[in-house]
Amino acid sequence: MNKSAILLFAGLCTSVLASPAPKNIIMVVGDGMGPEYTTAYRMYRDDKSTAELEWTIFDHLLVGMASTHPDISNGYVTDSAAGATALSTGVKTYNGAIGVDINKQPVQTVLEFAKLQGRKTGVAVTSQINHATPAGFSAHNVSRQNYDAIANSYFDEKINGQFKLDVMLGGGWKYFIRQDRNLVEEFKQSGYTYVDDMSQLTQLTNKQPLLGLFADVGLPWALDLPNTPRLPALVKAAVKQLENDKGFFLLVEGSQIDWGGHSNDIAAAMGEMHDLGLTLEWLSQYVDNHPDTLFVVTADHSTGGMTIGARGEYNWDPEPLKHLKSSPDMLGKQLVDVSNRVDLASEQLGFALTKEEQQQLTVIDSHDPKVFTKAIKTILDKRSITGWTTGGHTGIDVQIFAKGPGSELFSGHRDNTDIAKTVFKLLGKK
Repeated sequence: MNKSAILLFAGLCTSVLASPAPKNIIMVVGDGMGPEYTTAYRMYRDDKSTAELEWTIFDHLLVGMASTHPDISNGYVTDSAAGATALSTGVKTYNGAIGVDINKQPVQTVLEFAKLQGRKTGVAVTSQINHATPAGFSAHNVSRQNYDAIANSYFDEKINGQFKLDVMLGGGWKYFIRQDRNLVEEFKQSGYTYVDDMSQLTQLTNKQPLLGLFADVGLPWALDLPNTPRLPALVKAAVKQLENDKGFFLLVEGSQIDWGGHSNDIAAAMGEMHDLGLTLEWLSQYVDNHPDTLFVVTADHSTGGMTIGARGEYNWDPEPLKHLKSSPDMLGKQLVDVSNRVDLASEQLGFALTKEEQQQLTVIDSHDPKVFTKAIKTILDKRSITGWTTGGHTGIDVQIFAKGPGSELFSGHRDNTDIAKTVFKLLGKK
């Protein structure tokens, strides 16, 4: 580290120590949410009846930027595991690592430190709860792919005799209800309330530890639950269960923005962005009413190399994305066995197909839903003028958003590890 960097970090530490310490800290990760996603979301939510391009909640909360690379020996493009580990521990590591350093040694996370202080802790995500990001805050494993072992650790590894997580909300039946071990029953026998239907979240009447699993792996796409904003529901329930006199730490993830990017699905990605945007609007109001709460939002990386404008055209049109009644994945499954694909596709997409688009669907001779899904995504890409450069991650910097006591400490440009280091300081770590 050069002299100017040392002085900068020393100044940061001094500023942190002088800032009011928040009682509650909520860290939010928009997985795969590079700046192109928040920009596209602004256009997606634009009110065309006005002359202005309205700001979204992301614009109102923006404070800084962060680099995302893993340990340099792994190159410049991170995966979600190394990204989560950097955001949770302040330590760079290799791609695939869950809460361990480059030498595969466990490193303390901000969630674990909060638990040591007597705060309640939780995760609320739209992936399985043992996926890379929630695991990066709650577990230690040499590989993110060890899903069963990570799930086991949620029960087996404790801090001062207590479970690390007081609240766990997301997907994951596949990993928690297995032939070799039923972790749901073990948690229930240890005093956890268990729910497996999201409607049950509004019916909770006690402050017992809570385990809620609502899908085999990840939750359905937001587009397939149009009347049930799922991440806001998870976060509201988690916060309600976690509130207490000593404070809490909550990790929230809009997990499937990343999945939309990986599958080059602009419709699903915007649906996931809206799910997260609604969550941030609620959290912003919560901080207004609970000024002892800080929430910090960032991304672990960007995914898909999505471009706003494509194929040489200087334009982008989100209108075709605004009226879908189901996700392209769901529509692809529906199109396999119907006699009139064009009518069903038009009804579900919310617009009449051109002759060229009709032909794209009618010429398909396959019973593979993925073939139909790909055709639908191609239609939406062309109509919206969206481009993609990859099905993987990219190495661009991501944004930082924050509100509440200490939010100013995340301003400017910094490394993703600095986010964790600042949270540690705000939690009181010397």
